[in-house]
Amino acid sequence: MLKDKITKAVSILLPIKFTLFSQIQLSYHLLQLNSIRWRLCDNLAMSSKLIHPPSMAASRGAISARTRNAKLSLSFSNLTRKTVSFSDNSIRLKPMFIGKVTEQSSASATNELEEEEEEITVSQIKNELYEALKGINRGIFGVKSDKKTEIESLVKLLERRNPTPEPTGELDKIGGCWKLIYSTITVLGSKRTKLGLRDFVSLGDLLQQIDIAQGKTVHVLKFDVRGLNLHDGEFRIVASFKIISKTSVEITYESSTIMPDQLMNIFRKNMNLLLGIFNPEGLFEISYLDEDLQVGRDGKGNVFVLERTEIP
Repeated sequence: MLKDKITKAVSILLPIKFTLFSQIQLSYHLLQLNSIRWRLCDNLAMSSKLIHPPSMAASRGAISARTRNAKLSLSFSNLTRKTVSFSDNSIRLKPMFIGKVTEQSSASATNELEEEEEEITVSQIKNELYEALKGINRGIFGVKSDKKTEIESLVKLLERRNPTPEPTGELDKIGGCWKLIYSTITVLGSKRTKLGLRDFVSLGDLLQQIDIAQGKTVHVLKFDVRGLNLHDGEFRIVASFKIISKTSVEITYESSTIMPDQLMNIFRKNMNLLLGIFNPEGLFEISYLDEDLQVGRDGKGNVFVLERTEIP
């Protein structure tokens, strides 16, 4: 009889023991999950503070969330039979939050850069550009990549501040004589050798004379030849132009001459090469224009920076 009573008691107590043990295990795992959620909330709150100062509403929301989590934890610790979904939205939102922080940081940096650009005056940009152009011989014989990048950045800054957005409507500002001070057109390698620009021929001023009334432009390249005591030799290219938009003109080649004859004898074999490099024919867009400085781009993407000068 005693053995039967013991067996019956064990059969009743064992299921209760296993049930309690399972509930305790479940509570332990749920408490761990809740702890992870709290840490994630803390990390998100700290990240948010780095981007925006916390508002009162946000603080109350965080406190309410903590309170709800605490209540949930207590209910688990009391061995309730409530179930919890492990697909918690707060965990999935973390990458989205990081993405938003990155976007906001990038936008903030862009805004700061634009504000800094606004503080720089046109006069300051022009002074920096003139400084950057020192010692590079107008870029004709090549420029180091970092220097070219610096110049291009300054040119773009000027273009964004263009005081004459429709230059072909203000032709009086375009007419006159301009001197090239920078161009991305280059004479390198065998081209430079064939034209004698390595040894005995020196390239002088490159001028652009614009006659608005006639619709003509004359490009003048000055040369000096050592050994022949030849100074002020020149290569002239005459072209016509017509307005095709508010910012652009179409240039058409008409004729070219080299003076004096001694210079013609030097370049005769390479006239096509010389003309191919310096012929202005094609589209020309005026991207910046003020009283003494002009920036333009041709149809091939070459950049030209010219300053106003007197007709020689």
